[in-house]
Amino acid sequence: MRILLLIGLSVLTACVTTPPRDPSNLCAIFAEKEEWYESARRSELKWGLPIPVQMAILWQESSFVEDARPERIRFLGIPLWRPSSAYGYGQVLDGTWDWYTEAAGRSQAARDDFADVVEFLGWYSDQCRRKLGISPHDAYNLYLAYHEGLGGWRNGAHRGNPRLQQVARRVAWTARRYAGQLTRCRLHLESRLE
Repeated sequence: MRILLLIGLSVLTACVTTPPRDPSNLCAIFAEKEEWYESARRSELKWGLPIPVQMAILWQESSFVEDARPERIRFLGIPLWRPSSAYGYGQVLDGTWDWYTEAAGRSQAARDDFADVVEFLGWYSDQCRRKLGISPHDAYNLYLAYHEGLGGWRNGAHRGNPRLQQVARRVAWTARRYAGQLTRCRLHLESRLE
């Protein structure tokens, strides 16, 4: 019985993707998670969303935890409900994910699958470019539109939220740092794909 329990736990933990050990270094992330580079690159080539911007958003949203969720609201120490339906690497809301899967014809896509989420990020950035005029290289405004939604960004919901603006600045700074790091290892990463 004990052996069956250990085998069961081993199988369950084998299915869980752990976050990268050094999330502050994009080259270290891709050295550890080789398949992530290929997925992020595919999204970059298809949608024009730079890999550093993709990864900066994901680090901000979930710290690269595949099944991340917002903390539960607590009352007298008792966990109750979650403040939103945000889930997965990109902390994508149910309604936004449904919009994407229907519009993109990706009904099997999952918010806890890295390749699916970077594909979603590319698609979402394309929506921001076409509907709001936000460049995929503008990590600051792209993150604000990601957080507030297209309508929220258009209506200026972010303007009265200095905390959110600070987070968006941090995402933009991370994207710039990641871009500098990627220049040092991109040739090596590309050579692994050949």
